[in-house]
Amino acid sequence: MNLLKTGIKAFYTGCLRLLPAILLCAAAFFSMTGKACADAEMRRCVMGADMTDEQKAEMYSVFGLQPGEVPEITLTNSDERRYLERSISQAVIGTRSISSVYLELLPKGSGIEVTLHNITWCTEEMYRNALQTAGIDSARLYVAAPFPVSGTGGLAGVYLAYENMTGETLDDGAVQAGTQELTVTGSLADEIGEENSTSIIGDLKALWASKGTMTDNEIRQTIRQTADQYHVHLTDAQVEQLTALSKTLSRLDPDQIRETVESVQGTMERVSEAKEQVSGFAQRIGQLMESLRQLLDRLTGLLNRA
Repeated sequence: MNLLKTGIKAFYTGCLRLLPAILLCAAAFFSMTGKACADAEMRRCVMGADMTDEQKAEMYSVFGLQPGEVPEITLTNSDERRYLERSISQAVIGTRSISSVYLELLPKGSGIEVTLHNITWCTEEMYRNALQTAGIDSARLYVAAPFPVSGTGGLAGVYLAYENMTGETLDDGAVQAGTQELTVTGSLADEIGEENSTSIIGDLKALWASKGTMTDNEIRQTIRQTADQYHVHLTDAQVEQLTALSKTLSRLDPDQIRETVESVQGTMERVSEAKEQVSGFAQRIGQLMESLRQLLDRLTGLLNRA
């Protein structure tokens, strides 16, 4: 009898131990992360020139890669300034290149997946929107640093990796628009919250794509009306930030802006669906384990009375 009880408990304990592995496999399946299957020609690692060898090794570990597995590019502070200095102040760019990037191009229509490590200012949504505006619409991106940094340098790393990988030069106007969008979104997020900032700019981009040419006063009025929908009061300085951004975006092809908005929305919908699938799977596993626990309790009670 004791042997039977021991066997039942061992089975139950084994199920509990398997649960984390089951959930991990499910998450990996639904999020479609599969970096190992990607063609090396469609992947790049960008390492900041001012990182030590130990820090670079740490970044490869964060990316889940081995040195040499993916072509590596060095990002210098001069590269950062080339891509960013017209939209980001030199004080923010700094004098050292620390951020590292893993970029993998995905089939068109896949959207942009973003993961961050030690990035304190830029958010996943900020990167996603900036890359879409710059013309990168389907990619898996990981931006990391060996210690907390703002993450603006990571954007330069993405641009460098993309151009190296494809042999194409990104449209300069689109790059500047994407960089400006990232900085304005981040600046507003510090003051009105990330969700309000990204939502307002996303709505404005959709309006700019559909309305075409507007006067500065019409732009300002549209900005305030959009902010009112989110119960946000913008200062005059914030309105001017958004007005300047809108004028930059107005120089892009309206169809490109429209595709950017639709692609970001599609990506967010897929991410939400994947999270719901994983959550539902985890809930079902939890229910199964609870049923097993109850069965074990009943069997143990019967055995104790025998």
